[in-house]
Amino acid sequence: MTQPDPTAGPARREGAYAEAGVSIEAADKAIELMKGWVDKARRPEMIGGLGGFAGLFDASALTRYRRPLLATSTDGVGTKVAIAQAMDVHDTIGFDLVGMVVDDLVVCGAEPLFMTDYIATGRVVPERIAAIVKGIAEACVLAGCALIGGETAEHPGLLAPDEYDVAGATTGVVEADDLLGPARVRPGDAVIAMEASGLHSNGYSLVRHVLLAPSDKGGAGWELDRELPELGRTLGEELLEPTRIYAKACLDLARRTATHAMSHVTGGGLAANLERVMPAELSATIERGTWTPQPVFDVVRRVGDVPQADLEATLNCGVGMVALTAPEDIDTALEVLAGHGVRAWVAGEVRRDDAHGGKVLLTGQHPGW
Repeated sequence: MTQPDPTAGPARREGAYAEAGVSIEAADKAIELMKGWVDKARRPEMIGGLGGFAGLFDASALTRYRRPLLATSTDGVGTKVAIAQAMDVHDTIGFDLVGMVVDDLVVCGAEPLFMTDYIATGRVVPERIAAIVKGIAEACVLAGCALIGGETAEHPGLLAPDEYDVAGATTGVVEADDLLGPARVRPGDAVIAMEASGLHSNGYSLVRHVLLAPSDKGGAGWELDRELPELGRTLGEELLEPTRIYAKACLDLARRTATHAMSHVTGGGLAANLERVMPAELSATIERGTWTPQPVFDVVRRVGDVPQADLEATLNCGVGMVALTAPEDIDTALEVLAGHGVRAWVAGEVRRDDAHGGKVLLTGQHPGW
């Protein structure tokens, strides 16, 4: 009779990894389901497909540049994923992810080339992962970049089975001579505001607290299926409205007009984000009376009795992107943006201001507020 080896470890059990909460089979199925969507988000420079250890992109495409500058951006979606999980709708959150990283990149004039994503989940449900990737791939097509790879990680015990988080990174390129930013901004530049599709992906901790938290926690205690006449749909549908992707419109704007800088309005609101591209000797004034924010912003303001200063420091209040453009190109700029389906308007002006240099001042009041 063979005696057990005292130095050997415990006997290997079939399915031990699955017992620990990780399913390789589910991950393989998710990859098969997402392949078709990833194939739609390709560029000619992309080499190979899913399954490699690294995504490959043909850098010889950069030889047409005199001095190419690579740009990169990394971000996530934040607590908006809690809304997607609660509603069991997962094919739009990818637009929020792509919008966050690609439109941060494009403000310097960089063309997005490729993107990678990272999905962490408590349990891989193939259909759910494929739905998330579907949204990412569709948004990459709108942005003109390739979805070159990614990672799906199963974290049982760290995340609940139906919980997940998403993040991503993108890389782009801009000709050094075409780099946009504070150094180009001039007195008299028009502040051209581009309409947001809604809340986009920032400020959801405030929104969820105001509208969804129970009354004993200071919230309204509303349910996501609550019909809101002022929104024309349920609260959940409004909160899941995908982030608008401005990349192609902004690149076209930069090519066809003397646009000197752009600002993606994300966390921190309109004024704080525009200040990031203002030179120290100039300031900008924005007139609130030039637009009416979408009804959801007024709902948050009224229901939560949120001071306007707090609202504007947290939410985009209806403006998702801003361009600082030479005054002689205003008409062309508005035409270019309209051609891409982006509603835009002149919201203010840049001026020399030694006393308040680098600042952005919001004046007046939104109609009806």
